[in-house]
Amino acid sequence: MLKVISYSLLGLIVAQSWSCRSANQAEKVAEVDGVVITRAELDKNGGKPLSNLRQQLYNMERQKLDEFVGATLLTREAKSKGVSVTTLLEQQVDGKAAPVSETEIEAFYNQNKARIPVALDKVHDQIRDYLREQRVETLKSDFLKSLRARAKVTSYLKAPPVLRADVSVTGAAVRGSEKAKVTIVKFEDFQCPYCKTVQPTFNELLKRYDGKIRIVHKDLPLDAIHPQARPAAEAARCAGEQGKFWDYHDKLYANGSKFSAEELKIAAKEVGLDVNGFDQCFASGKFKGAVQKDLLEGAQLGLNGTPAFFINGRELTGAQPLEAFVAIIDEELGQAK
Repeated sequence: MLKVISYSLLGLIVAQSWSCRSANQAEKVAEVDGVVITRAELDKNGGKPLSNLRQQLYNMERQKLDEFVGATLLTREAKSKGVSVTTLLEQQVDGKAAPVSETEIEAFYNQNKARIPVALDKVHDQIRDYLREQRVETLKSDFLKSLRARAKVTSYLKAPPVLRADVSVTGAAVRGSEKAKVTIVKFEDFQCPYCKTVQPTFNELLKRYDGKIRIVHKDLPLDAIHPQARPAAEAARCAGEQGKFWDYHDKLYANGSKFSAEELKIAAKEVGLDVNGFDQCFASGKFKGAVQKDLLEGAQLGLNGTPAFFINGRELTGAQPLEAFVAIIDEELGQAK
């Protein structure tokens, strides 16, 4: 217990220092022959590695603090009932956990059979114990939530400052309101299957946050594994020259991942482009420089894979579920208010 206490107190102290940094980015942290280095400059120079370390420490401190709060509430509740914490948990948690049925054991085994290379009778008791442990943990979590709901718990643990990348959107294709409070910049590769997977998420977000968000497209063709991604990106910009970037963008993702010159031309015809104008634009290599500029910007941001997103400058990588975007968007909209 003493170890947990000292660790949590350390977290509170560290969190307070983060809070001060967040409030005073002009704080002087060093001086070289009269030239001042500020907290903001240090944070910017530290970039993602420094931000990630701070976030990891904060997450650990928050977990330990939650455990400490839970232990405090359990001790108080046990004292009020004149029993030990162990007895309290037996009464409110373990004693209320229903036995695991054979049907549940068999269902779990069948659902995970591909990962369990032995017969059911060999792992029967392990599955039973595992399922019971899960059941007990759920009941304990619910019990702690009920205790917390009846208590006045105030946390002074502050999250570290959010790292926001400075991402240019000048000249990029935009979908959504120009006056939106939240901008999502997406770096994608048209041949990337994960980029394709996340497209329905953006359609849902635009409906859910109508007028509140905008989507900005940037190209990050991974030439080594997707050699046709760069030509596809250039072709999409040629479609944008005729006001149909997003139509062509959606068509490319719908058609698949093979983008020969002929297939790119067919896509242009399917979305209603002036094909001759499209052919001239594409053949001229007019947008080679623009695509390369996006690629270089992605490299400067430390990106080495797709898809990658920046929500008001906050990085989110991979084909994340809808909820991951919603959580950050809601935070940003809340701050905007």
